[in-house]
Amino acid sequence: MSDTVATYPRIVAVVEAPTSGTVSIDGRPTPVQGADEQAVRKEIHALVTATALELHRAVRLTTRDTVGEQEFAVYPDGRMEPLTAIDPAAAVVVGQPPVATAPPLPPVLPAPSAVDAAPAPYPAAPAEAQPMTRAEAKRPTLNDFLQSRPPAPVGPATMGWQGTVRRLSGGLIKPRPGAFELAHRSAIERVQRSLRGPRTVVVINPKGGAHKTTATLLLAATFGTHRGGSTLAWDNNETRGTLGWRAQPARHQNTAVDLLRDLDRFNNVRSAKVGDLDNYTRSQGSTQFDVLASDEDAAASSTIDAAAFNELHATLSRFYRVIVVDTGNNMRASNWEAAIAAADQLVIVSTVREDTAASAAWLVDGLYEKGHEAKVRQAVTVLASPAKVADPQLHTRLHSHFNGLTRAVLDVPHDPALVDGGTLNFDALTPATREAWLQVTATVADGL
Repeated sequence: MSDTVATYPRIVAVVEAPTSGTVSIDGRPTPVQGADEQAVRKEIHALVTATALELHRAVRLTTRDTVGEQEFAVYPDGRMEPLTAIDPAAAVVVGQPPVATAPPLPPVLPAPSAVDAAPAPYPAAPAEAQPMTRAEAKRPTLNDFLQSRPPAPVGPATMGWQGTVRRLSGGLIKPRPGAFELAHRSAIERVQRSLRGPRTVVVINPKGGAHKTTATLLLAATFGTHRGGSTLAWDNNETRGTLGWRAQPARHQNTAVDLLRDLDRFNNVRSAKVGDLDNYTRSQGSTQFDVLASDEDAAASSTIDAAAFNELHATLSRFYRVIVVDTGNNMRASNWEAAIAAADQLVIVSTVREDTAASAAWLVDGLYEKGHEAKVRQAVTVLASPAKVADPQLHTRLHSHFNGLTRAVLDVPHDPALVDGGTLNFDALTPATREAWLQVTATVADGL
């Protein structure tokens, strides 16, 4: 046993006072502090265990106080085993004189548990305690090297008074960004984060006028603006919705029904082209997203059911990274239920009104009953103010209710540009509205 013990690094721990001590590893002392003597001993034990973990093997520890000393083997899992007494003169502690021989004392550090208390032969060469060879050690890779890079420096302020000072000084004074700008930059980074494949966001509330279509357009516009395209806003009404009416017009009036009829041409992976979808979707210009409208023919009798939704979703997921789905008001419609099943992220939308809020609460109850508890818990709730000043009491009640049900609850302000329900002009929105929807979109992206 002595031959094996001799290969350990030399660690000496000394409790010097009720609140301090020293751990010397091969002669290099490290001070240790604690609230009392027991806390000091726990800190010493943690430090020695960390050394064993770093070396991937047991280490030899000599403990000392003013009365005597004792030796232990300390394993990477924190387990301690007593060893035979040693010659005190051989153990030198920096700043401490050699201690005269004395009978062994109880361990200075925490004793082993009852399971380990019984003496057992010290294993000559336990597999987990053997030093790792160079070949066994993990080889550093390029990814390790790249991950070690320091974070990119924060650029100078461009917003707020900090940005104003920078512009007025011609760039000679470069204040750091304020809290608002840092939050703004963080939100953009979260929206731009790479995804693990195509993702589907489903916007829900079974009441008309709950802000669903507006939320769908603004989420898609924010994703498209900051991700550079590959975003689709899709009106998944079983008959007619209003998403197509509120989108920028296209040269055609084709809808999801027309795409469904011609879907086979897009299922041939050799000949299908994303550009061919332009004859069915409506490009939204500088906001860099497309719109797929629901059926707009008042005389038509066709509907989109679950099977049709699934066929469309499977094909569209090959061409778009983010799909934001606007839903109808019928929770019992098969295409509504298919959208919920396909959702990677639910967004529950409500205006701060009693009727739309009650509808959203009823919706959540229904989702629980249908087995969608996990999706509800990860959902994001968006509360839209129907006027410049919302009912503060109702606002508090809504936050209290949905904070207990969903992952996050966020507010978006009233905006005059959205009141008429006409074609969405993203540039006409106030900066406060755009910023609020950026924060909503970033929170949604966190769940993707």
